[in-house]
Amino acid sequence: MTSAHTSPAAVSATGQPEQATTTPEASRARWRQVREHLNRSRFALTQLAVAGRGPEEFAPGGRVLARRHWIPETPVPLARVRLRWQEQTPVAPIDGSGPELDATRARRADGTPYTFYAEAVRDLAKPRLFENRGCYRLLAVAEDAAGPTLTFGRGQYFDVLNVCEAAAHEYAAAALAAPGRPVTDPSATPFRTAIGDPTDLARRSVVAAVSTLAIRYDRRAGSAEFVLHWRDPAKVASGGGLFQVMPVGMFQASHDAPWNEANDFDLWRAIVRELSEELLGSSEDYGSDTHPIDYDAWPFHQALNAARAAGTLRVFWLGLGMDPLTLVTDMLTVAVFDAELFDATFARIVSTNDEGHRVQLEDGTGHAAGIPFTADQVERLTVREPMQPAGAALLQLAWQHRDVLLGTGG
Repeated sequence: MTSAHTSPAAVSATGQPEQATTTPEASRARWRQVREHLNRSRFALTQLAVAGRGPEEFAPGGRVLARRHWIPETPVPLARVRLRWQEQTPVAPIDGSGPELDATRARRADGTPYTFYAEAVRDLAKPRLFENRGCYRLLAVAEDAAGPTLTFGRGQYFDVLNVCEAAAHEYAAAALAAPGRPVTDPSATPFRTAIGDPTDLARRSVVAAVSTLAIRYDRRAGSAEFVLHWRDPAKVASGGGLFQVMPVGMFQASHDAPWNEANDFDLWRAIVRELSEELLGSSEDYGSDTHPIDYDAWPFHQALNAARAAGTLRVFWLGLGMDPLTLVTDMLTVAVFDAELFDATFARIVSTNDEGHRVQLEDGTGHAAGIPFTADQVERLTVREPMQPAGAALLQLAWQHRDVLLGTGG
């Protein structure tokens, strides 16, 4: 049945999918056109995707898709978040290779279609960072009074491209056919229709990023600032052209060597590595291709652990949610540094990194953290600026819970 796999606009006069009646060159040109539109218009497309969903599907604030128990009523200290490993990872029925994407697939020179979206990205629009590393795949989220329990198994980074970016590409193609209007006809986006409820963790491989809002808090002045990132679409395969909190990284081992799987299966260790890489420009090569990282002997990790014990660094879990356009999943965390600790730790904070550049105020005021943590800045970024939904949700939640995060409550 044609309507089950292609949008009406993608069917030619012969009744065949349009991609099947065009030349390989034309199919690739069309694919690039849609990909460029996606990267250029992610914010506008996200707004359309939000408008096409009911408010009951979203976390408080309406930025990310989430089940109710995914967002705690109050920030949870990171130490209370428990991780569980499931050795046998089930096969996901949706992997991006099915016929639902036939209408948007590009074809190789020999006429054969690309099976997976990552293959097309590699050949037609390869960014600087493009590596199919192993990731921890989110399988379940359980909540109780003590805190959330997250169950993980094995996944791959290209799961994000083959499902999430492919779904966004499909939506962008449908939006081009109906400019300015939410895409609500299920036949126009058969792949998203096949995915169904995006928060169903069994339907597809959900590999999550850890998004951390890094805050510099000056107790004496009673003021706070945070680090903001702009993701360069020429450098990244997902989320380019948008503002985002910083640091952010996929929840994955430092290297695919087997001894890292258990050693790196820890949210705090993942956050520490990203703080080092994104804010200080440190190498992602930890030598863990030959031996696991000795976190206890790593001075940066030692210093941040000591700061947590002393209370000059406080780290919280604010939940998790999914981007309404790409369906990418982010775990939302906050790291609050006392000003003296932040200034000493990040005295050599970098302006650019492998994924984009750090945003600072145009007048040059403020400290290295850059953006004042104030109501007007939070409102500007979450409402008027092109910001990733996860970052916007995290900023909104952090502002809502600022008394708990900063320790200023009565």
